[in-house]
Amino acid sequence: MEPKSAVLAIAMLCLALPRATLSQRTSSRVVETPAPAPALHHVNLTELLALAGPYGTFLDYLTRTDVIRTFQSQANATTDHDHDQGGVTVFAPQDSAFAAVDGAALSNLTADQLRTLMLCHGVPRYLPLSSFAALAASGPVPTFAGGVPGCALNVTDAAGRIHVTSGWTRAARLVSSVYSTPPVAVYALDRVLLPEQVFPTEPAVAPVPAPAAGGGDATDAVPAATERGDSNSSSCRFGARRVLVGYLALMSFGFLLM
Repeated sequence: MEPKSAVLAIAMLCLALPRATLSQRTSSRVVETPAPAPALHHVNLTELLALAGPYGTFLDYLTRTDVIRTFQSQANATTDHDHDQGGVTVFAPQDSAFAAVDGAALSNLTADQLRTLMLCHGVPRYLPLSSFAALAASGPVPTFAGGVPGCALNVTDAAGRIHVTSGWTRAARLVSSVYSTPPVAVYALDRVLLPEQVFPTEPAVAPVPAPAAGGGDATDAVPAATERGDSNSSSCRFGARRVLVGYLALMSFGFLLM
């Protein structure tokens, strides 16, 4: 081969190589597999309970026992297509409910007992308010405590007044719906759910004081009535004094005429 022809062939080969490489790179970009979508995370239960209101004691126990992670994991594991089977419902006693329980009864619990107590306040299902009438008729509702005796919840629904009981608990009233968007529901309770498995004997619970009849209006009415009574009494005394003075003056005038 002549030198000029060899040089020309080598030059053409060098020009063709970058194009082939570029074509391969372009092809590899087209068939590139997209990265998997991040896992769906639902409402943050810790932030919700911290911001929603008087649930500080309950949240402290949930955090201490790591039950908050159990509840949150159940929520995050629920997809948009299995709300009927998954989700989580939390029954959150208010701070006043924990204050009503004998402090010694709670402080003497072991770590396992305290964890069981917290698990009894959660149901591994999303329960909207509309479902409680059916739950009242269907029987006990299993909680995260599983088969622990006395940890299933008994629901009653009388004309929209919903109560929940567990073990020793006198009927805990469902005060309000804190949050209810699938797959998470949080409801406020006015009492702590006390399972018999955790408390062998019924712990002392302070009675909830009843509101005073009439409120402040009745108290304000008492001084007003007293003031009116004092005014009438003074008027009577003043009128009697005038009658007596008039009578004495009349007697004196008659005595002078005699």
